[in-house]
Amino acid sequence: MNSDAIGDEMPTADRGIGIFLGIAGAIGTWASSLLTLDNIALLEAQAADKNLELACDISAFVSCSNVIQSAQGQAFGFPNPFIGIIAFSVLMTIGVVLATGARLPRWMWGGIQLGAIFGAVFISWLQYESIYQIGKLCPWCMVVWIVTIPSVVLITRRFTGWRFLSNWTGLIIALWYVTIAALIWFQFGSSLWAGA
Repeated sequence: MNSDAIGDEMPTADRGIGIFLGIAGAIGTWASSLLTLDNIALLEAQAADKNLELACDISAFVSCSNVIQSAQGQAFGFPNPFIGIIAFSVLMTIGVVLATGARLPRWMWGGIQLGAIFGAVFISWLQYESIYQIGKLCPWCMVVWIVTIPSVVLITRRFTGWRFLSNWTGLIIALWYVTIAALIWFQFGSSLWAGA
């Protein structure tokens, strides 16, 4: 299938992906907002010279506080959740537009694809850093990972039109999830739920 055919795909074919991206964008915005609120709470506690334990500090290995306060939590000099709020709000908006049956031009799909590639690279780096460098997992960050992975695969499938992605979308998403779960399990094992 040539690129023109992909770009001219009927709008109804994008409604399903639009609904998914709208929901994924809303969940990602919600998780990023919670991370931002937690970040603000930690800064306020620091300023007041108080100790604060967040609701997402579940165990010695599952803790938002440690991840938020790490250098990796501010990869570009400001809290990562700010990127999430903007990116997922855009994704949610695109999803709603597609769900109405609107047709996006090829160049716009190209921009969406670039955003998806950035998202895939960024969360992969954050996953590595969380698991192997920080040694802590943030529940809200993992929610972001969960919605980003299928979004990236679906956007790439739509933009490229690759038959391989079309035929194996569910399997690719499942294998990505299983890989991350296996990395977490082999690194932390049953100690994940040990008391903080």
